Amino acid sequence: MQSDVIKKGLARAPHRSLLKALGITDEEMKRPFVGVAQAANEVIPGHLHLKEIARAVKDGIRMAGGVPFEFSTIGVCDGLAMNHEGMKYSLPSRELIADSIEIMAKAHAFDALVLVPNCDKIVPGMIMGALRVNLPTIVVSGGPMLAGFYQGKTIALSNVFEAVGKFQTGSISEQELKEVEDCACPGVGSCAGLYTANSMNIWAEAVGIALPGNGTIPAVDARRIRLAKHTGMKIMELFKKEVKFLDIITKKAIENAITVEMALGGSSNTMLHTLAIAFEAGIPFNLDDINQIREQVPQLCSLSPAGEYHIQDLDRAGGISSLIKELNRKKVINLEEITVTGKTVSENIKSAQILNNQVIRNIENAYNPKGGIVFLKGNLAPQGAVVKSSAVHPDMLKHEGSARVFNSEEESTKAILGGKIKKGDVIVIRYEGPKGGPGMREMLTPTSAIAGMGLDREVALITDGRFSGATRGASIGHVSPEAAVGGPIAIVEEGDMIEIDIPEKKLNVKLDENEIKERLKRLKLPEPKVKSGCLKYYANFVGSADKGAVRR
Repeated sequence: MQSDVIKKGLARAPHRSLLKALGITDEEMKRPFVGVAQAANEVIPGHLHLKEIARAVKDGIRMAGGVPFEFSTIGVCDGLAMNHEGMKYSLPSRELIADSIEIMAKAHAFDALVLVPNCDKIVPGMIMGALRVNLPTIVVSGGPMLAGFYQGKTIALSNVFEAVGKFQTGSISEQELKEVEDCACPGVGSCAGLYTANSMNIWAEAVGIALPGNGTIPAVDARRIRLAKHTGMKIMELFKKEVKFLDIITKKAIENAITVEMALGGSSNTMLHTLAIAFEAGIPFNLDDINQIREQVPQLCSLSPAGEYHIQDLDRAGGISSLIKELNRKKVINLEEITVTGKTVSENIKSAQILNNQVIRNIENAYNPKGGIVFLKGNLAPQGAVVKSSAVHPDMLKHEGSARVFNSEEESTKAILGGKIKKGDVIVIRYEGPKGGPGMREMLTPTSAIAGMGLDREVALITDGRFSGATRGASIGHVSPEAAVGGPIAIVEEGDMIEIDIPEKKLNVKLDENEIKERLKRLKLPEPKVKSGCLKYYANFVGSADKGAVRR
């Protein structure tokens, strides 16, 4: 056991003395030590109950003969951080969370890990840190929030953001806005739509590092507690069999996860995090690999914000195992990959079945013949940009419009809410990338305002920053290289014509090559926005979005 270095032999008497101060007995010293990393806090609705999940995990570990040690990491609520300086800290927190997992696991010589995250950057951050130490590891999330209910329809957080835009245009009253606000988020859990948190928790299940049900069982369902207990028991089985994290997270397993995300039309942020996770795992994986998978995978689901269904509906329809089984009919699943169940993907899905063909469609009745996320390239994004194509209205799959250029999210939001954007415009928001932001902010406020004002079928948005998983419309993010390093997005001028062709995977500014070169020569980059603190450190070392925006 790795933990023997802190508990075995006469020289470790001081160590054992400290462990006994925790209440650890001589009998427990002989058992495996399992770190239980949870990100509970009283700020994030998705994390308010994580101590309860961690307690169930520890119960399972003890039942199976292990000794659990619970510790915590930080977490940022993206919804609360949205549209102000706080969002600059969200993506950087991913690297800090990864560091904390690595530090705690190495410093205390744990034999295995259980990760208990729920929201946005916390899920990939924990996975990245666990990859660095490569112990037997399982993820169990806190589960999705139930959808809210308003005027006979289910709603979620994205509806509140869009309601602000509707209020601005006078289509709803202040009282109606307040009613939506009061109803959309009814309790604990990761926000109910197919946003980044739920996309990543589904990713964990699809890649095989979480037990079936991890991505869809609601936070308030007793099955979530039972899942956590089974996770605690299962980690001991993985330890005994010496199945480590990198035995499960392989290139073929990542292909399975991307396949599922394409079929769902998940958050574009999952692509950023997948690239970062592949980097930590030492697995060659790039944008072309993702686009190649997309070409083979039909979109079988349309969940909020693109559609009317929520994660609870996906759960009732049979969950991710049923989706994978349906996808396997098209031979796009790597069936023999091992998972934390101790079984292969093929064995896991054997008894699965679709219980609602409206929520999970059959291949013959797919929403689209190709997956719901696509990377674009062109002279505006030589290294790539991403769009959640499943949430784009058909009228906007091909679009040409005049550039409206803004050097920050705040500038663009002011213009949108001030009625200064007209039909056909292409909003360009730059200097919001990993280095330029710094922190590559999500921009749900401008995209939701556009949707709420009824312009999402006529206005596109392009940025070197990110868009929330709750975004819908022709919102193209992760433009690389970013403006802050002299990418072409930095030389776009007001009135330039922008050409978007999602079916052909193209994103161009209609300028000839010589004009682009001349403008780049004249370009003077602005001073860094942040000159102290952790954001300065992050900006100095962060890489490009097309490589996962990892710290290098």
